[in-house]
Amino acid sequence: MTFSIVARCEQSGQFGVAISSSSPAVAARCAWARAGIGAVATQNVTNPALGPKMLDELAKGAGAADAVTTAQQSDDFPGYRQLLAVDIQGGTAIHSGPNALGIWTSATGSQCVAAGNLLANDGVPQAMIDTFKATTGTLGDRLIAALKAAVDAGGEAGPVRSAGLLIVDKESWPYAELRIDWLDEGCPIAAVARAWDVYKPQAADYVTRAVNPLAAPSYGVPGDE
Repeated sequence: MTFSIVARCEQSGQFGVAISSSSPAVAARCAWARAGIGAVATQNVTNPALGPKMLDELAKGAGAADAVTTAQQSDDFPGYRQLLAVDIQGGTAIHSGPNALGIWTSATGSQCVAAGNLLANDGVPQAMIDTFKATTGTLGDRLIAALKAAVDAGGEAGPVRSAGLLIVDKESWPYAELRIDWLDEGCPIAAVARAWDVYKPQAADYVTRAVNPLAAPSYGVPGDE
């Protein structure tokens, strides 16, 4: 019921997760990232506690593989989980339990890993990785392109209803966190992509406003002088 990609940008050092599902609010439960530490996803009969667990292990200096193993061992039902991680060195790891739903599989690339369950076919994660690697631009651009590629490759067995994009950079809060928690009609991935197109040119300005409002540009809203 979910497909996702977790990645690190070699140029910027940003971490990010892009994810979509037929379930509601998938990004709220499944996508996790911490600046300077790593990014992870926990999906398929999701235990959200495993997201912070993996990030805490990465923060202690564990690599992606050890973080995923520790999370598995801390859970009572690891056979039902899919866990993805990328660490500060760009190392990746994934666990897919044998009780994952429907067609499930994964793929890895340089500093990126993708996985899904209840997929239309087993080529979806590889399509995400191939597109991420072939796409230029910001980390957000590449993650969005990977989500779109997943849909083009078949996506889920049924229609997706929620999607999200999470990126962390240098601050303790997200550089971008864009979510569509439910759509009855239309494609949530297209909606998140549109939100990214709007947000991307302003993202650095929102960071500046937080760090030093005196150096911030105008807000560009009615009533702002």
